[in-house]
Amino acid sequence: MTSTSTTVNNRPSPPSTSEQDSSAKATGLSAAIQRRSAIIRTLSILAIVVALFIIVRALPVDRAIDLLKTKVDDLGPYGPIAYGLAYIIAALLFVPGSAMTLAAAALFGLGWGTVTVSLASTTAAALAFLIARYVARDKVARQAQRFPKFQAIDGAIGQGGWKIIAMLRLSPAMPFSLGNYLFGLTAIRFWPYVLSSWVFMLPGTFMYVYLGHISTEGIRSAAGAKQGKTPAEWALMGVGLVATVAVSVYVAKLSKKALKERTQIEEQEMTNKTSEESQSNRATGWPWATTILAFAAIATISAAAGTYQNRGALQNLFGPVAVTLKETYQPKPDGPHFDHGKFDALLRKYVDCDGWVDYEGFKAQSASLDAYITAIGGASFNDFGRNEKLAFLINAYNAFTIRLILDNDPLDSIKDIPATKRWNAVRWRIGTMTLSLNQIEHEQIRPKFSEPRIHFALVCAAIGCPKLRNEAYAADRLEAQLDDQTRYIHSHDRWFRYQPGASEVHLTKLYKWYGSDFAQVAGTPQDFAARYSPPLKTRLKKEKKLKVRWLDYDWKLNDKKNRR
Repeated sequence: MTSTSTTVNNRPSPPSTSEQDSSAKATGLSAAIQRRSAIIRTLSILAIVVALFIIVRALPVDRAIDLLKTKVDDLGPYGPIAYGLAYIIAALLFVPGSAMTLAAAALFGLGWGTVTVSLASTTAAALAFLIARYVARDKVARQAQRFPKFQAIDGAIGQGGWKIIAMLRLSPAMPFSLGNYLFGLTAIRFWPYVLSSWVFMLPGTFMYVYLGHISTEGIRSAAGAKQGKTPAEWALMGVGLVATVAVSVYVAKLSKKALKERTQIEEQEMTNKTSEESQSNRATGWPWATTILAFAAIATISAAAGTYQNRGALQNLFGPVAVTLKETYQPKPDGPHFDHGKFDALLRKYVDCDGWVDYEGFKAQSASLDAYITAIGGASFNDFGRNEKLAFLINAYNAFTIRLILDNDPLDSIKDIPATKRWNAVRWRIGTMTLSLNQIEHEQIRPKFSEPRIHFALVCAAIGCPKLRNEAYAADRLEAQLDDQTRYIHSHDRWFRYQPGASEVHLTKLYKWYGSDFAQVAGTPQDFAARYSPPLKTRLKKEKKLKVRWLDYDWKLNDKKNRR
């Protein structure tokens, strides 16, 4: 009996024509999806950038930064310490430190920001290292098993010690917060780890702080705040940023190359990347990341539209908007004059020499006050000269405020009036305009008169406000009245305190809220105050900048019943 042997061909058979067509179609479909996805991602990113720019323009971001900086400054030398502790806690809790590093420049400036972040990040790295080595070693070891690069890094550190740490800090192959813990499982000793981390994290720290410095300046500029930098200075800052980033990228590449020679990290990364790409190529569906980005763009655009629509109310969240002071109007000695006689008579009768107001008296004479307010609404404002307009606007603001108090009587504070009916209520007629109190101050006065003393003349009916003068402002005596009013403010401890020779000065918060107005005229708010305080002026000649303490602002009504 003979047997017949058969040879089995184990080679895979070539794909059929139908399989090749299906594969080609899938590849073509995948390519088309990727192209559409790329276009949508690009458009979404552009939309988000534009929307964020609109939000920055509408929101008082520059004043939010100033407010935060003031809060930190109020802590004195403890400010950087408090910020450093917050940074350390955030790093230990795996919060990315980049945002806090960027913010450090806005709070402390480029130099101190770099020092603060450098010390805080190094301290966080040291604490995480100690926790991993002596407190939570088992838990961190379990985390290390999920990080495929760690074994290669651990072996390299065993041979190269602090040099590998230096390379990893210059070109991080693992996240900062996680790496701090994982390094605690390696053979490296504590002090070489700390010192190499500190030194070789400095370039990246400086780059992020510098970027934050540029971003802060850009935000202030975009938000409309006055900037003292010339185009050349801006160009120099830009060149500095480009140089900093370029050096950091170059050093990172050198470090990556060195790591490749000493470890197998890049090969592992390529293996993981190839695996991910192969999995991705199997799926021809729509990328979910693109969908999420598109929805994020829509949400950001919606937020920008809402922010822009409500920008008036939002601008008051962090105090008054910054403006550039300039003189818009010319004097007109022969121009028309407005009669403030009715208001002058009421002020002389119902306001004492220290600014305390008899609102009951004003209520009894409300018809006379209303007649004056009606006259304001019919005035030929556009025909007035410079001083006539300024006196007119100051008197109008103060008369409207008194009427506002009477409309909402009884009150303990002007802040008892709802915000929509208080300073933002568009109800007051000035010639052909209908304005809110905020619009009178921030749109009609501040940007059109280079005169910061108006902040001592406009009265918001609070005790912390400057006193209400018991006479109306008049165009022909305006300079003398504003000067007298400002001297009064700087001679009363409700608004100004300075002991000769002291290293700190106490100022009304008007200097805080309108600091840029005073700085544009005098250099700094302190220099402006020194014009009315010889001891402070003498001290500033010896010491350019003193510590400023802000006096409490009493929002209680300036009613004569509340007189101390």
